[in-house]
Amino acid sequence: MTKTRTEATLTPKITQKNQNKQLEALRNQIADAALDKKAENVTSLDLRKINDAVTDFFVVCDAKTGVQVKAIADNIIDKVRKETGEMPWHTEGFNNLEWVLIDYVDIVVHVFKTEMRDYYQLEELWLDAERKDFE
Repeated sequence: MTKTRTEATLTPKITQKNQNKQLEALRNQIADAALDKKAENVTSLDLRKINDAVTDFFVVCDAKTGVQVKAIADNIIDKVRKETGEMPWHTEGFNNLEWVLIDYVDIVVHVFKTEMRDYYQLEELWLDAERKDFE
């Protein structure tokens, strides 16, 4: 059976809408997990409308100490795994705990030590991105 023109054009939009809702739900879970461990300045950058962006969202936060950076990053990984079954595709930065990156492909999480976040100013590189702050 062939699809009508209406069915063929509606199906991708519905799928894209569901995917966007799932990504936003995952982004919110990540932000909540960071806030559970007292992360500061939790921000999301929506990169979906930016050409050549490497991911759909960045979630960025910071903490004063390396111990807290690790606690935040570990909590994000644990809560996302428990709630969604998702495991990061890649992680790095757990050796020095200055800047931990957790890559879920469509969402990349950056957990900075405060002075490193101030130094790199990641959000300044993506000023065109829609920003959402979490409290």
